[in-house]
Amino acid sequence: MTDETTIRRLQQQWFLATTAGDIETICDLMTDDVVFLTPGRPPFGKQAFVESFNAAKELVAIECNGTYEEVVVTGDFAYATARLRITVTPKSSVEPKHLTGNTLSIFKKSDDGKWRLCRDANMLTPDTQK
Repeated sequence: MTDETTIRRLQQQWFLATTAGDIETICDLMTDDVVFLTPGRPPFGKQAFVESFNAAKELVAIECNGTYEEVVVTGDFAYATARLRITVTPKSSVEPKHLTGNTLSIFKKSDDGKWRLCRDANMLTPDTQK
C-alpha cells in the first residue's frame, strides 16, 4: 500500500471514529504535539481536542463527509487538502447544523511507521446552502 493510500485511509478512519464517538482511535491517528487551527479560536492541541470532543459527543452526533483532493508525500512528512462537509445533529430535537469548507492537513510518519496528523488547518464554516 502506498503512503498516499494510507493517508487517504487515515481520513476515512477519522470520519468513522468521529461518527462512533471513538476518541481512542482518533487519538491514535494524531501525534502528541498536534496543533489544530480553526476559525475564531486560538490554536489548540491534543488535550483540548479530546476535552472538546468528549463534551460534544454527549450533546451532538457528528457525521463527516469528504475526501482528500490532493495528497503529497515527501519523506516522513505529507500534506493533504480536502473539501469537507460536517453535519452536527443535536441529540435534542433541534435541526442539524451543516459546516463546509477546506482543510490543509500535515502528517508525520512516526517511529512505529504509522502516519499521524500533526497539524490541521480546518476552515469549515456554516453552510448556508444545506
